[in-house]
Parts: sequence; structure tokens; C-alpha cells
Amino acid sequence: MLAYNVAGRTRDIGIRMALGADAGRVRGLVAREVAVMLGIGAAVGLGLAAAASQVLQSMLFGLEPSDPVVYAASAAVLCLIAMAAAYVPARRASSVDPLLALRHE
Repeated sequence: MLAYNVAGRTRDIGIRMALGADAGRVRGLVAREVAVMLGIGAAVGLGLAAAASQVLQSMLFGLEPSDPVVYAASAAVLCLIAMAAAYVPARRASSVDPLLALRHE
């Protein structure tokens, strides 16, 4: 999803780079988008997980339904995976040639 979004914004990124944005700023822009998606997804997911754990309490063996360590560890692992997956689109976005991006359409 992020790769598709970055590819669709090639012209926008090209204009930013033509106006002086360096590769680090472009990578930061993509990383901020991922961070917003992660924040929203983590908040919704943790809320749903807490609600589901109360319903599925009889199937949880050896775990408390509101174990904060499990919630924190799972959220941290998912965030690490998402940031690693965002690296390729961010690198691709930062290597856009402004002239080619402006000529693209």
C-alpha cells in the first residue's frame, strides 16, 4: 500500500526535490506517513485485542487477558516489521530524479 502511494506521488516528490528537499527529508516524509499509519493501526488493534481477550479468556492458557507485556511486545514487533517494510519505498522515493518526475506526465 505504501509503495503504491509513493509511486503515485512521484510528481509531488520530484517537485519537492527540485525545490531543494534532500533525500533525507523525502525519507523522513515517507517515514512520518508510516508512523501515522502505525499509530492509528496500533491504537485500533490494541483496543480490539483487549476486547477480544476478554471474550476468549477461557482459551488463554498461561496468560492473563490483560497482559501488558504481550501487548507491548506484539506492538513493538509489528512496528519494527512495518518500518523495515517502509525502507524500500522510502529509498525509492529519495532516489527520484526531479527532472524525470516533472516530465513524467
